[in-house]
Amino acid sequence: MKSVRLRLLILALLPLVVLMPLLMVLAMARWNADYESLLIANVESDLRIAEQYLGQLQSNSARALQGLADSAQLAEVLETGNTAAFLAEQRQSLNLDFLYLLQGEQLEQAKARWPVVRRAAGGHMASEIDILSAEDLRAASPALADQARIDLIDTEAAAPADRSVEDRGMVVHTAAPMREEGRPAVLVGGLLLNRNLDFIDTINALVYLHGQSEVSRLGTATLFLEDTRVSTNVRLFEDVRALGTRVSATVRGAVLGEGKTWLDRAFVVNDWYISGYLPLTDSFGKRVGMLYVGFLEAPYQSAKRAAYWTVVGAFALVVALSVPLFLWLAKGIFAPLEQMTRTMARVKGGDLTARNGPIGRQDEIGQVAGHLDTLLDQVQERDRRLRNWADELNARVEDRTRELKIANDKLEETFRQLVMSEKLASIGEITAGVAHEINNPVAVIQGNVDVMRMTLGDAAAPVQTELELIDNQVMRIGAIVGKLLQFARPTEFGSSAERVDVAAVVRDCLVLVDHVISKQEIRVLTQIEPAPLVCIDPGELQQVVINILINAGQAMEGHGTLVIALTTEIRDGQTGAALKIADTGPGVPLDRIDQIFDPFFTTKQGEGTGLGLSISQTLIQRAGGRITLRNRRARGAEFTIWLPEPPADPETILTAAPSATASPSGTT
Repeated sequence: MKSVRLRLLILALLPLVVLMPLLMVLAMARWNADYESLLIANVESDLRIAEQYLGQLQSNSARALQGLADSAQLAEVLETGNTAAFLAEQRQSLNLDFLYLLQGEQLEQAKARWPVVRRAAGGHMASEIDILSAEDLRAASPALADQARIDLIDTEAAAPADRSVEDRGMVVHTAAPMREEGRPAVLVGGLLLNRNLDFIDTINALVYLHGQSEVSRLGTATLFLEDTRVSTNVRLFEDVRALGTRVSATVRGAVLGEGKTWLDRAFVVNDWYISGYLPLTDSFGKRVGMLYVGFLEAPYQSAKRAAYWTVVGAFALVVALSVPLFLWLAKGIFAPLEQMTRTMARVKGGDLTARNGPIGRQDEIGQVAGHLDTLLDQVQERDRRLRNWADELNARVEDRTRELKIANDKLEETFRQLVMSEKLASIGEITAGVAHEINNPVAVIQGNVDVMRMTLGDAAAPVQTELELIDNQVMRIGAIVGKLLQFARPTEFGSSAERVDVAAVVRDCLVLVDHVISKQEIRVLTQIEPAPLVCIDPGELQQVVINILINAGQAMEGHGTLVIALTTEIRDGQTGAALKIADTGPGVPLDRIDQIFDPFFTTKQGEGTGLGLSISQTLIQRAGGRITLRNRRARGAEFTIWLPEPPADPETILTAAPSATASPSGTT
């Protein structure tokens, strides 16, 4: 945000583009909450209408049945004995699915089964929702059993079902007492609600049409037997009602499980509805079903989105009209400021002659422009002086740099000579020890073995093993000489590093110092674990390891244990190889342990140069590693060489193949 114009515009429009949207969001959130509450209130009102209709249906059924039970016509029919035909005629006129009279033993059995009958037998008419089994329906009428039977349809999110068919019937179960003395009787009637489309369509018309089809809210109504739709106008397909589909486990748990009235949005078969579910209880007080009403949510969501976009569009229009107006009003302020900005940009680009000049204003902005021109005059003068001083300093720095380069070249040359000197000193010690192994007898032995093979011919078979043993020992001598020559070969200072297997270098070094170890009572223990390759000149690493091994052998004075361990170690979050070389010598005096890597420091006066460990430290540090020393708690000293694992880059770093050399004698 570097533009003053932009800053002033933001400052001016901040209340418009920040506070107004915030207020809009709060207002729309409140409106949305009120809108949702209104929808819930609507569906709650719809549910009460459906509940009242069901209650009215029960009340009307009870009053109609009680009127029939109290009629003189029924009493006359009972006297004549033509009851069945009369009840069949009355069943049709009362729009019932079954109607029968209970007397005597049948009445006693029915009283034991049904609370409505028991209440009617006590003299009070009753009408309740009851669930009749398939056997009860078939006993009343085979057609009722067929009407009640509904195949269950797998429904997403419904609770697991242990049946595939719902053959029970939900009925409006009504009973009315007959007040004839001496002949206790109860008139029982019922209306099956399974597949009762007139019943459910009437509820839908009462709730959503209210006699005005043009204001229909695309509502639906459903009667559930437990969680199964047994009567509904919800469509599974265009002409197929969703009978046999089931309500979600969430709604079932809240309504049937907890007895709550559900008033919320719910997914009904194929779409989201603002829904109300009312638990229905039977004459036993058990929750056996649900009454549902709901209307499609999509039209209301579309209306809300349209309202949102209308508000957003109006706000965008206000902003679009306000921004040009603010820019036009602020133009008189922006122009001088932008002129000063362009001037400073030219100065930044190196043009110290750039100036604002007269801007035709005498206010604060004009004064700032004049002060800026004065400051630029001073800056230009100081720049001229600084350039003169800089030229003089550059000349002095160049002279001093040449002197430092010459001194640095001499120092590097001296260090190169010191490295070679120390290396040759190490070779001298090794050569003195292995001279007896590489003298002329090697050639004499090999020549005589060849003569023996040629002379004996096939007769040499019995001693073939011994001859091969002699060959192997001669080859071992050759390997020692080869490693010695490899170590002795001079390399250029600062040669390119390679990927080196530390374990292979350790094995090569043990071959080279085997004569120092084998002529003493020194036991060598190696603990080589898999470790990452490191990036270092192999000759330099060999020089460091041999230097430490020889120092350790000399410190133990003829007998002791040399422990060599190689592990993977992480330091400062970087993986590397850690080589530890420990001896059982006297260790390093505590007052000298901090000086052990200093140049020309030695504990063997007259025998060494005192540069071995100093050079070793330089070589390891140059490879990015560390070399440390500590006294062991029991006895002796322990050197640790840690080198980091380099990043894999085969184009710049060569991988040194591990050398295959025999383990020196005396190692385990």
